[in-house]
Amino acid sequence: MSTTGEATHDIGVGLISVGWMGKLHTQAYQALSTVYPELGLRSRLVHAADTAPDRAEYAREVLGYATASTDYRDVLANPDVDVVSICAPTGLHREIGVAAAEAGKSFWIEKPVGRDAKEAGEVATAASSSGLVTSVGYNYRHAPAVERVRELVANGDLGRITNVRAVFFTGYGSEPKGALSWRFIRDLAGSGALGDLLSHVIDLVQYLLGPISEVTALTSTVYTERPILPMGTGTHFAVIEDGELGAVENDDYTAALVRFATDSRAAGAVGTLEASRIIVGPQCGLGFEIYGTEGSASWNFEQMNELRVCVGRGGPHYGYTTVLSNSYLGDYAHFQPGPGNSMGYDDLKVIEAKKFLVAVTGGERRNSTVDDAHHVAEVIAAAAASAESGTWQHVPAVPRATFGGEPAPSATASG
Repeated sequence: MSTTGEATHDIGVGLISVGWMGKLHTQAYQALSTVYPELGLRSRLVHAADTAPDRAEYAREVLGYATASTDYRDVLANPDVDVVSICAPTGLHREIGVAAAEAGKSFWIEKPVGRDAKEAGEVATAASSSGLVTSVGYNYRHAPAVERVRELVANGDLGRITNVRAVFFTGYGSEPKGALSWRFIRDLAGSGALGDLLSHVIDLVQYLLGPISEVTALTSTVYTERPILPMGTGTHFAVIEDGELGAVENDDYTAALVRFATDSRAAGAVGTLEASRIIVGPQCGLGFEIYGTEGSASWNFEQMNELRVCVGRGGPHYGYTTVLSNSYLGDYAHFQPGPGNSMGYDDLKVIEAKKFLVAVTGGERRNSTVDDAHHVAEVIAAAAASAESGTWQHVPAVPRATFGGEPAPSATASG
């Protein structure tokens, strides 16, 4: 990593896996210099890898990486690569994450970081041992409306938080002939809706309120077979007519009751969390309702640019106010000139890339981390154990998890 001017950081980027998410990471890196010119962050697309030769070639010819190959180890061995985006399927996250840490590369990895809490913990330990900056693809926490709710909670504007309801309802698996992608195979994905979707819900509420300490849960699988999709082809939205069927090995739906830790911003609060990948109606229905003794707030990603807030318990105008995202909320002003102009999903990945590279170059630590992801994985593990036993489960603490706060500057950038 070189500095080409007093306040300019030239950062060499490596990419592992060139699917939809790999493209989004690439676009996010490229957008930084125009969306956040004041930061002096300039990304060079150095090396991309994908096991499918055509995708590797796409990375070089279309996305603009200087070099492409079919082995991720080539990316980690490239001395011009300063940071790595890991966008491979979940089953490879532990292997690649640990390898990146051992290679001394700070990395931005998609969630979940491992198929279970053990794997996530191993990645977190490897990154910590190497003193690396990490970031995790919990992009929904970066929505300007979400950032505003975090401020309302932290400032006490909603009073003492009493309870939260949060869901991620999406229909990518609602079609019975939807493909049996890697997301439905336990060895490749771990759990189903629990790890894939509830992980976003857990991260979101912990970002807003602090750590979950106890959980009880249930899961169900609605479609037990699906048509087989060859690895490296299509997406989990693909529909296959009259294909050979294979077994679905993980859950379609999960629900959990949670209690928040006594040292959280929501000490003593409780919540209900749900996730489904087979629901009919919602398309990307990630949302929450947070209730306190002095007010409440609600948000849903399908109306990403709207926030509903009620502060106070009476008066002639008592009730919810709908607030459009505006320059007072999060990073909105970097993307749009005024309310009514909508931000989108891809913009949240740009914010995520910004937080990651600011931390890598020695700035504030507002990025998600693999330690945050490890705590999410512990909550998921506790929920899975509860679904088996029918009992409440304690969630082990992860001391290095900060949930978006700024820890002591102990980690160092690579390069």
